[in-house]
Amino acid sequence: MPAATSRKMPILIGVLASVAAVVAGITLFQRGPDAAFLPEMAAAAVVMPDGRAFYVQRHEVTIAEWNRCAADGACALTLRARPDQEAARTPATGLNYVDVQQYVGWISKKSRHNFRLPTAEEWQAMAAPVLKEAPDPLFTDPSLTWASSYLTEGLAPRALKPQGSFLTSPEGVVDLDGSVWEWTMECYDGTANAAELDRCPAFFVGGEHVAAMSYLIRDPARGGCAVGTPPAHLGMRLVSDKPV
Repeated sequence: MPAATSRKMPILIGVLASVAAVVAGITLFQRGPDAAFLPEMAAAAVVMPDGRAFYVQRHEVTIAEWNRCAADGACALTLRARPDQEAARTPATGLNYVDVQQYVGWISKKSRHNFRLPTAEEWQAMAAPVLKEAPDPLFTDPSLTWASSYLTEGLAPRALKPQGSFLTSPEGVVDLDGSVWEWTMECYDGTANAAELDRCPAFFVGGEHVAAMSYLIRDPARGGCAVGTPPAHLGMRLVSDKPV
């Protein structure tokens, strides 16, 4: 190799390394979360009894947030706010399990952050501080012991109200004690052994009492089983295993 070429090689290698570092930095930046699609999360994580922490959306998904998914073609259902409602502050309701899974998939892709629905146990943990005291549980099945906190007799108002109308948990999660029951990822098939999620006929929804709703039900007055009065509205709230 000529001496001149030999002297230039370290310089060339250094330039290529710098270019590679810049490209890698751009790639990492592009793969990070997209703030334009990240929902507002509660101020603090919810910590489970075993020490595991998870992160919860501060408010329920609103009509305005939902309709971004519909406008993008990822959610089949388009929602309308009543004339007396503000879409940006009114919870999205009239949603079945298929609907909410469409939204979860869309928001995770758009935000580049993995979101999901809570388990029933997680919903109990985040709602326990704000739910009113319940009477003695009616469940004897050990798999439903988590549900005993929700056996109340229609204490929550039934009317759909704007976000912030109800209590806030110590972690900063709002309206868990409100009139919207929230879908969980917990399957209920009426047997001791839960079915696979893609074959599950019903899922638990979290509210002031436990309810098991058919995955296709959007109007809780028309189907599902519950202790106490039927759920007033069916909506959703996102959770994540990692901080946003």
